Amino acid sequence: MGTRNIQFENEAYYHIYNRGVDKRKVFTEKNDIWRFVKGVLLFNRLKPIGSIRDELGENLIYSSKATVDFGELTKLSGELVKIVAICLNPNHFHILVKQISDNGISKFMHKLGYGYTRYFNEKNNRSGSLFQGKFKAKFIDNDDILAYVSAYINLNYEIHGIKGDDKNLVFSSWSEYCGENKVLNICDDKNVVLKQFKNKEEYKKFVKNVVKESKESKSRRKKELQETKKEVREVWKEKQKYYLE
Repeated sequence: MGTRNIQFENEAYYHIYNRGVDKRKVFTEKNDIWRFVKGVLLFNRLKPIGSIRDELGENLIYSSKATVDFGELTKLSGELVKIVAICLNPNHFHILVKQISDNGISKFMHKLGYGYTRYFNEKNNRSGSLFQGKFKAKFIDNDDILAYVSAYINLNYEIHGIKGDDKNLVFSSWSEYCGENKVLNICDDKNVVLKQFKNKEEYKKFVKNVVKESKESKSRRKKELQETKKEVREVWKEKQKYYLE
């Protein structure tokens, strides 16, 4: 496992992310998404719990109905970190959080990662690590970056061009920011972002611009990488000619 040279502080914001080992999918069906979201809510508590199965029972682990159970979990959550934005993609996730309890992020992510890996391995009859080492974290040092990262996370699936069946394996707080999700609201600190804008429409325009810039940047990096590989191949061909002469 890798190491993180970062000291988490209370009342500070961080971008947390990780992906599946070998870039594998960590969400293979919709119930996986709901199980992870329930973990985000239930493990965000000071009280230690053995497992979501012990806390909720078998029926609520696999239930995809975001009605009573999610509403009740939301009331119990928010003791270790405050969630600002979240996006779950088929093979990776992003969460923007504020730490509100000593070692809150580390405790929260340990319980979330361990609990979901245990669930996923049991369900799929596998063993070993599911995520690629320790979760990654970046400190957010000002409001401008906070707004930018929230936009990057909320429509991260668009930046990556996730389409087709994989689109069903996506969960994002975008609809919550737009005021369209009346059932499941897990971002209890989203106003720290929204208050920077005149209204939600202004924020939407900002997010769309971030997505456009991110896509263009990603396309440039891909092109540069292809050009670098081409140059390497040409150099190698020249070396081969030299050694064969």
